[in-house]
Amino acid sequence: MNTLPTIAAPPARRAPEKFHAPFYRDVIKGLTATPKFLESKYFYDAAGDRLFQEIMRSPEYYPTGCETEILARHSQDIIKAIRSNTGDFDLVELGAGDATKTRYLLEEMLAQGIDFTYFPVDISKNVLRSLGQSLPDQLPSLRWEGLHGEYFEMLQEAGERSGKNKVVLFMGANIGNFTPEDALLFCLSIREQLRPGDLLMIGFDLKKEPNTILNAYNDRKGITRAFNLNLLSRINRELGADFNIGHFEHYPTYDPLTGACKSYLISLRKQRVRIGADVYVDFQENEPVYMEISQKYSLEETNRMASSSGFEPIIHFMDGKRWFADSLWKCR
Repeated sequence: MNTLPTIAAPPARRAPEKFHAPFYRDVIKGLTATPKFLESKYFYDAAGDRLFQEIMRSPEYYPTGCETEILARHSQDIIKAIRSNTGDFDLVELGAGDATKTRYLLEEMLAQGIDFTYFPVDISKNVLRSLGQSLPDQLPSLRWEGLHGEYFEMLQEAGERSGKNKVVLFMGANIGNFTPEDALLFCLSIREQLRPGDLLMIGFDLKKEPNTILNAYNDRKGITRAFNLNLLSRINRELGADFNIGHFEHYPTYDPLTGACKSYLISLRKQRVRIGADVYVDFQENEPVYMEISQKYSLEETNRMASSSGFEPIIHFMDGKRWFADSLWKCR
């Protein structure tokens, strides 16, 4: 019979401030749940940011190359479609990352003399700090304002800073980090922040040969493995835990029927982990910890999601293999 995690009584003195922070609360919530889970948004500390950049450059991780191809080949067509479906606009990117792919659009918009402001949004201060160094050097004429925080709050902030229509980018198949049900809720929440005539371009990783998908999340160099395990290292460092990283293994799965590609960390032995001074979590041998989902879609499923969340699907821009789609939606 499984042993439930135990939480000791809190100490009489006030705990350090970090143990009142959302990161601590979410980690405890996830690791004392049944089944256990950790929230993927916490992957992105400084080390996690670096590892994710390595993942995107790995040969197995095709989404980066596919979307880069789309933006490199179709930036003029994308801008034409945007200008045909809205008036004067600003560009808001949710989860901007290093903006490498977005630069194709930014360069084309600048070349066409479009009057716009670029609002990159990211929850990582490291990402925005890096953009602050790279964007002025690479695109000196670009007018931009970085927004640090949660997506919906910063989307509202962008709306308050400018009365122009908004073209929102949600690229890189980040929508796949949600289950289909949560993805629909996410799109509904974006729609609530937008006005009729605003646009959303959203990246979808499409269903394809299963091993191609699975290999993308289990690369030969083990970068994705290190990326997942890095979250345990972050918990050790920031929350005073004592995870033995070598006692866990990365395990990805893919279901071609549902399109769900999921990642887990597997406890390789029965063990107890301390988090902070007072919380102890028991793991059984071979017990999984759910880490993230990378959902894959058909084009028909993306169109249904658009219609169900208050958008009209306008056009799909795809790579040559038709493995990936950047889909343009218009607010109804």
